[in-house]
Amino acid sequence: MFTGIIEEIGVVQDVKRGTNSSALTISGGIVFNDLKLGDSVAVDGVCLTVSGISGKTFTADVMHETLKRSTAGNLKAGSRVNLERAMPADGRFGGHIVSGHIDGTGAIEEIKNDGIAVLYKIKAPESIIKYIVEKGSITIDGISLTVTSVTSGSFGVSIIPHTAETTTLALKSVGGPVNLESDIIGKYVEKLMNRGQREKTDSNITMEFLTKFGYTGG
Repeated sequence: MFTGIIEEIGVVQDVKRGTNSSALTISGGIVFNDLKLGDSVAVDGVCLTVSGISGKTFTADVMHETLKRSTAGNLKAGSRVNLERAMPADGRFGGHIVSGHIDGTGAIEEIKNDGIAVLYKIKAPESIIKYIVEKGSITIDGISLTVTSVTSGSFGVSIIPHTAETTTLALKSVGGPVNLESDIIGKYVEKLMNRGQREKTDSNITMEFLTKFGYTGG
């Protein structure tokens, strides 16, 4: 599990592409303080498993499903990426619950200055928008952000100077793709509600059955 608080910006050193997969080699600094083989690292919000470490670089494999759902397939040598190690059990919870399992991608529709902050408008599919609420949480390229507005096809976030300086979001321009992970709580609530509705629909207990056995509706 992650929190969406980016630790540093890493640099992609190499990309080895397979038919339906790829292997990334990424350099960094802070994340190597206690990094071990098998650890999880969020790369632009995508949870990847460290398969190799050499000095200040690590290697991670990217499977087909991840390539389909995220921007990982667009990465190349020189690409800058947001890095966050998995949250330790005794760590501080600075952002929100982030799984590192990307729901899909969106595109930057507008960038506008707003005093010291910068407003980003992100176009996203309805399958993701339905889980986004104003003042709720959203993860963009691994960054935990607060939603400032929501429409039927887009949502807005406000970026403070610190976030702009310590993440890759300020490097992106209008039209650029971004990884999106909506708040997992909304997904669980939806599933539980749908399950409850199905159980009601599939029940063999009908009004006719109840009347037959003495129910009067009182």
